[in-house]
Amino acid sequence: MLKLFIADLKLQFRNRQSLFWSIAFPLIFTVIFGFFFGSGSMGTGTVAVVNDSTSKMATSMVDAFDKQDAFKVQTATSVDAARDSMKKGKAAGALIIPAHFGDTTPGAPTNVTILYDPGSIQLRAGLDGFVNAYLTEANYRVLKVSPVFGYTDERANASASFTYFDYVLIGLIGMALMNAAIQGVAISMSKYRDDKILKRITTTPLPGWKFLTAEVVSRLIVNLVQITLILWVGIGGFHASIGGNLWALYGLSLVGAILFQLIGFSVAAVAKNTDAAEGMSQAIAIPMMFLAGVFFPIDQLPKWLYSIVQYLPLAPLLRAMRSLALESGAISDNISSLMLVGVWIVVLLLFAIYRFRLTDE
Repeated sequence: MLKLFIADLKLQFRNRQSLFWSIAFPLIFTVIFGFFFGSGSMGTGTVAVVNDSTSKMATSMVDAFDKQDAFKVQTATSVDAARDSMKKGKAAGALIIPAHFGDTTPGAPTNVTILYDPGSIQLRAGLDGFVNAYLTEANYRVLKVSPVFGYTDERANASASFTYFDYVLIGLIGMALMNAAIQGVAISMSKYRDDKILKRITTTPLPGWKFLTAEVVSRLIVNLVQITLILWVGIGGFHASIGGNLWALYGLSLVGAILFQLIGFSVAAVAKNTDAAEGMSQAIAIPMMFLAGVFFPIDQLPKWLYSIVQYLPLAPLLRAMRSLALESGAISDNISSLMLVGVWIVVLLLFAIYRFRLTDE
């Protein structure tokens, strides 16, 4: 059994092209998201500021804008220059302060203008919020009144302090495990069957379950490499914060890898050939990559769609992994998600046992 595992492991690492892309693909995503959202920052873009007023209020507004860290600020000399900067992609929005804004003279303009790219929804929301909050406070000062009602904000989980990049990093681990396991197992098992390798195994004294177990365990070793490299790049390169138990995260990730391998075996069991297995595995993995919460919370989806995708295999796994890694929770804190993962494992295992055969005959 040990010799078979070592032989399988060597095959995994000798297939350099497959190994490279199974590791490089999630790392590319990690680096891209790290550059945009890493190092504890979640800036929403660059805003060009045009200040044509010399009033104290306009100067104060620009100073306050310079001190915030939600946007990068660049100075533009005119409205045309700001529009040109947006057209060239150097800025995603602009704040236009007209001449004499904030002056006390009659007829002085009382409105500033916000220019935004329709595609930059997040920037528009943040810029609107900043300008509205600042002008509301300015109105209070001019009218010499104080607000009666207000609000305080606090984290629902006091122990949770993570950024969007931290959130996505855990999603990328799940995505890497899913793609490597589903497509890797489905395609390789189908190819083994097409090449009659599985049939030859049935003619040897080697029990089929030992061959399949060695295949599963050797792939788990590759999964460990994937997880380690993603965490290393995310934490070391972009200062991601993983506050939970790393060993528990590794364990839960490997449970997820087993789940996805079972999906791969199920696909191989029903696919007629390697091409069909490749298409079927992609048809399963790609929707889950975008709908199961890798890049954004699934509760943002339409209610009818959320009611479906919350049960996809990747969705409960990511919920449990994020609770463990980002909220410093215990594995038992998300028992409903773990139970759903367990149900998927049992169902897929029974299906694979029922349908998967080493030979078509």
